[in-house]
Amino acid sequence: MGASGKVLVVIGGGAAGFFCAVNAARLHPGLSVRILEKTGKLLSKVKVSGGGRCNVTHNAPGVAALVKKYPRGQNLLKKSFHHFHILNTVDWFAERGVTLKAEPDGRMFPVTDSSQTIIDCLLQEAEKYRVRIDVNTEVTRLEKLSGDRWRLHLHGDKAIEADYVCVCTGGYPQPEKFNWLRELGHEIASPVPSLFTFNMPGNPVTELMGVAVPQAVVKIAGTRLQESGPLLITHWGMSGPVVLRLSAWGARSLHELGYKFTAIVNWLPDHQENTLREEWPSLRQSMAGQKIYQKNIFGLPQRLWHFLLQQAGVQEDTRWADLPSKEQNKLIKYLVAMEFPVQGKTTFKEEFVTCGGVNLSQLDAATMESRLHKGLFFAGEVMDVDGITGGFNFQHAWTSGWLVANAL
Repeated sequence: MGASGKVLVVIGGGAAGFFCAVNAARLHPGLSVRILEKTGKLLSKVKVSGGGRCNVTHNAPGVAALVKKYPRGQNLLKKSFHHFHILNTVDWFAERGVTLKAEPDGRMFPVTDSSQTIIDCLLQEAEKYRVRIDVNTEVTRLEKLSGDRWRLHLHGDKAIEADYVCVCTGGYPQPEKFNWLRELGHEIASPVPSLFTFNMPGNPVTELMGVAVPQAVVKIAGTRLQESGPLLITHWGMSGPVVLRLSAWGARSLHELGYKFTAIVNWLPDHQENTLREEWPSLRQSMAGQKIYQKNIFGLPQRLWHFLLQQAGVQEDTRWADLPSKEQNKLIKYLVAMEFPVQGKTTFKEEFVTCGGVNLSQLDAATMESRLHKGLFFAGEVMDVDGITGGFNFQHAWTSGWLVANAL
């Protein structure tokens, strides 16, 4: 459709909103594009992502591998990623002088290791294509006018009109914040937190805060939820990629449990309880005369090794050959299946991700246009799509923003 002389208003000045706006302005020279951001800050999640480095995307081998990293939205993403995926993102930034690099775990960052590089690139594009940006401007209601036009009612009794509207507000933690979209007939999957850490109040493991284990397997008792990856012990419990991934896959079920459940940690992912028991006699024999506290044969962080021995009741001067069977059984259990009661969660305010949002069956996967209203589009996390940690939520933001821009 021709967009000359028409107006696009993008609601939300985050990653999806900016990507939609700058691409729409570039692809349709006659189109007037305006971003409305309700806060005073632009691209705030971009700024804090990846510890201030901005985890732009993830180096996945193809669309099939990529969609497996999204607990919600896979069917829509299978279609949308065929139009714009990781390589398109890398090329888009490269064409604007921003080179991305992949780290061994697949996360991709600008070579500058600074999120400001990404922010500056998007702001320069906005300036180059004359995108108008209004901060501290909140949309309270969308009204459908005749001829497929829209009136946007703003906070403070103001209103503006547009031919196209793209909603890029991000996820809302409270269900009632979606009411202005429900009024248009859009169904909303109720929002619950998706990336959070596990709180273990009063658990002695919290005394190990700062200890990181490069590879652990964590299961949620009584469910099929299980993930592996780096684990970090914090002063309130457990965090790190393995916990954040579990929280994404378990977002709905852990919410239903009231965030009270048992996490079972295997500190030695190469072992199960039975394989460790089989190996144990030869381990004892090879280490017989050595003190168990001083000989940590599994390569675990020393503080963690001492903690596991203490929890199993092993005395400090015990030699490997003299380890009593009761303590030995406990130690084996704690190495491969240690149980930690979880009571509560901690979400990161800046990097808050919700599961939930606009129902995907009411959107066109190729254009992100509403099936209910012509000229109304959605991009980013306001939709019921969310990825695990590692650049996947940004990739969805770039893809959906670009599809809207391309569809106008």
